Amino acid sequence: MTRGSYFRRDVVVEPLFNRWYAWPYLIPPASAAMYVAFSHLKIMQSFVAAPQIHASALKNRAMLGGPFINYDASRRDEISALISQTAKESAGLLDLAEAIKTFEEVLFNEADGCSLESYYKRAPEALKGYVELVYDVNNSPSIRFIEGLLYKSRYYNTSSQSVVLSKTSGDGRPFVFSTPRLKDENSVSLDVPFSFEGLDELFKMKVEPKPLDYIKELLSIRPEDSDLFASFFTDEPCEPLSRYQEDGVRVRYFGHACLLVESNEVSILCDPMISYSANHEISRYTYADLPDHIDYVLITHNHQDHMMFETLIQLRHRIRNLIVPRSSGGDRIDPSLKSILQVIGFKNVLELEQMERLEVEGGFVMGLPFLGEHADLNIRTKMAYYINLKGKRLLVAADSNNLESMLYKHIHELIGDTDIVFLGMECDGAPMSWLYGPLLTKPLIRKNDQSRRLDGSNYEKAITIVDLLKPKEVYVYAMGQEPWCTFLTSVHYTSESRPIIDSNRLVEECRSRGLVSERLFGQKEMLYT
Repeated sequence: MTRGSYFRRDVVVEPLFNRWYAWPYLIPPASAAMYVAFSHLKIMQSFVAAPQIHASALKNRAMLGGPFINYDASRRDEISALISQTAKESAGLLDLAEAIKTFEEVLFNEADGCSLESYYKRAPEALKGYVELVYDVNNSPSIRFIEGLLYKSRYYNTSSQSVVLSKTSGDGRPFVFSTPRLKDENSVSLDVPFSFEGLDELFKMKVEPKPLDYIKELLSIRPEDSDLFASFFTDEPCEPLSRYQEDGVRVRYFGHACLLVESNEVSILCDPMISYSANHEISRYTYADLPDHIDYVLITHNHQDHMMFETLIQLRHRIRNLIVPRSSGGDRIDPSLKSILQVIGFKNVLELEQMERLEVEGGFVMGLPFLGEHADLNIRTKMAYYINLKGKRLLVAADSNNLESMLYKHIHELIGDTDIVFLGMECDGAPMSWLYGPLLTKPLIRKNDQSRRLDGSNYEKAITIVDLLKPKEVYVYAMGQEPWCTFLTSVHYTSESRPIIDSNRLVEECRSRGLVSERLFGQKEMLYT
């Protein structure tokens, strides 16, 4: 028990909020309150009322991303108990959600362009001192939240946070955003906040052995969990992590939107989502293929498959600088990503503005505008990145939707031809309510909801980007196809799916022009000397 042990690389690490899989909107109190009140509790209440409906719905693959709990009726009492626990422990958030809903209705119905000063006295107690009342330029009233104060208030309670450890048996994890994580005999729950530095000590043990008793004491492992927790460690040494040492630039695709761009001077990791090490049929890079430290992590936007806590928390001790798009701040639809990351324990978080350059060793990173994929909501926290490293020019465009091609004409006039473009083409996209519905106090009618999609570029829009930026290589990525991503994306394409048809067409057209082109899947390495 005193010799050094290594934390196994096939242990799944799930961050939870009130037993629900944690993602960025569950950290800021204003947005967390809305999801607890108008998503989590409603889904659980529906399950308790009719578990058979949930079970029947999930037999249809098309319904896997819907609001259906992935347990059978035998877990009904546990869900009922979780409802009671949530109502008790999140009473403050429920008060906040109700205050937001009722007060917005008052403002929407009564504020007519005259001064809002009198409404401060009418604000519910839950909001007093935490909000500023504002109009936009068209005299539509809204609430601006004072985020920094809310994080210091009773509404931000880290006791709702925990981390669950379990051994992976493959890639087949069920969709996580509609089902709370109930306790079971195969997992160990660490009741610690995400910012707890002891988690960094645990994840360092993937390559640095430490005594098992040391980490048990640090994480306050319960006696009844001791044996299972010990099974998450091994005495077999892991191969040490290393950095790319050659001349030139190496790009590695880790799946979905995750890219590692390296030279012998710097490492840049984009939208981290990393697979665990295990016996899998599909080749992939894992945590073992990352360098010992990561100089820059770039986050393109605040969606759960691009800003993934599960991966980021495990890499926190390795990350030197975390770069995020600047947000408007104060809007529950568009909270500050910098503040979110800081309160969960990240130190060097830098906001980048559109067209702003960040100098790095051997080049620079520039933030570029990102249109679309956010259902026409006024969300600023999104950014494509232009990486110029040792003269190699890459555009990491994520899920950008080419809504206005003149944007790319202007960009080309500024930066010139691009060597490599990485572009997402999930061109169907879910309706706005799939992601943002719980944040709305006035739901959209169905026609409007279906019209406003979380979609990327189709073939016509993507080939126009290629025409304007004139790259030598074009890669379609961020499609959510890898089996280790579907627990977040719920994507199951067929050959008849429009994103597959359109991306195939783009790849074929690019190749016919003599360009290197591919829809990425699994893993890919590109070397440029």
